[in-house]
Amino acid sequence: MLLIVRSFIFTSLLFLSVVPYALVALLVIPFSGNAGLSVARAWARFNFRMLKFFCRLDYRVEGYDNIPAQPCVVYWKHSSAWETLAMLLVFTGPQSWVLKRELLWLPVFGWALFVLRPIAINRSAGRSAVKQVLHQGLQKLRAGRWIMIFPEGTRMPAGTTRRYGMSGALLAVKAHVPVVPVAHDAGYFWPRRGLRKRPGTITVRIGAPIVSANRTPEQINAAAQEWIEREVRAMVQRDSAPAA
Repeated sequence: MLLIVRSFIFTSLLFLSVVPYALVALLVIPFSGNAGLSVARAWARFNFRMLKFFCRLDYRVEGYDNIPAQPCVVYWKHSSAWETLAMLLVFTGPQSWVLKRELLWLPVFGWALFVLRPIAINRSAGRSAVKQVLHQGLQKLRAGRWIMIFPEGTRMPAGTTRRYGMSGALLAVKAHVPVVPVAHDAGYFWPRRGLRKRPGTITVRIGAPIVSANRTPEQINAAAQEWIEREVRAMVQRDSAPAA
């Protein structure tokens, strides 16, 4: 019962914190192109501190040395709301997220997302959405921004997956940049549905870059999905194993 109460307090603070940080992000637009991103990172750090304090949920990152020096395409496992905050802190450079355009229609929060220069797509548009990712993604990579993608397109229960979308791999091939796979077990501790957050430590594992040269988009996706899902399965099995 106490864990539910703590989780409720944290979730309430998470939602309440959106408005002041979003308004600040909007106010700092005239001062710097990346000022809004700095505000978003401050918001993520605040909420991670609250998550650790109220829910006893922390995180660790493995594989920092696998991050290339130059911006590229990053595939994140999508099983929770947690990784939407973690992306801001794990990768410290300017970044743009591929997300569904409907998020930009949300009052205040959507306005703040717009400040972060996302690639907002209509997921039902098929080829048109892919072309949008390619066109805008190339521009943003050339401008020095990392492209963050949830290749599954939606949050999946911990330990499950679905077919990875092709737009990220197509972009990597066209831009001649690698795909960096990122696995984590946040879906076990912070499920995609439900209020309760389990105490513990989320593991984020950054894999070796998957080079796009001499590979087809299908081969890139196959390699990324095989690595990410194998790592996530191992993490979830470890997390759910009974204590010795």
